[in-house]
Amino acid sequence: MSSSPASTSPPAPAFLRKLCAPAQLPQALAALPRPLVFTNGVFDILHRGHVTYLAQARALGASLVLGLNSDASARSLGKGPERPLNPQDDRAAVLAALESVSLVVLFDEATPLALLRQVRPEIYVKGGDYSVATLPETPLVHGWGGEVRILPFVAGRSTTALVRRIRGEG
Repeated sequence: MSSSPASTSPPAPAFLRKLCAPAQLPQALAALPRPLVFTNGVFDILHRGHVTYLAQARALGASLVLGLNSDASARSLGKGPERPLNPQDDRAAVLAALESVSLVVLFDEATPLALLRQVRPEIYVKGGDYSVATLPETPLVHGWGGEVRILPFVAGRSTTALVRRIRGEG
């Protein structure tokens, strides 16, 4: 016989503590072990390429902070009027549930420059579809002695390709 009533809700999942409002960012960052790795993106439909990339990024340091493009920010990137498919709160929760991710914080701008200034990671990471030389974030990160790393792109794994396949376009 159970001693708890059937209507008792289970506690909130622990991963929700990884979701960080911008106002709480300084305190959250102070609690994370260093070196700190930072990456950013839309991460609309999470796939193997994403989780491989995030695990590799985390392996470069003790903590991984993920800057997540808000819905408005994602729409400004020209990925299509229907994107993102998953709303920002859902994307944030799914990413926070990953073991490799230490903290998730939303940003509204097209680039994470303002967020990077706050986080000041030792290592900034992007995927292989980017170049250190052309990233607008590179001079900023180098300015405080940080490192910019490009991780290998997992070929054939992208949200855009998944959307095309779902639509029967390829």
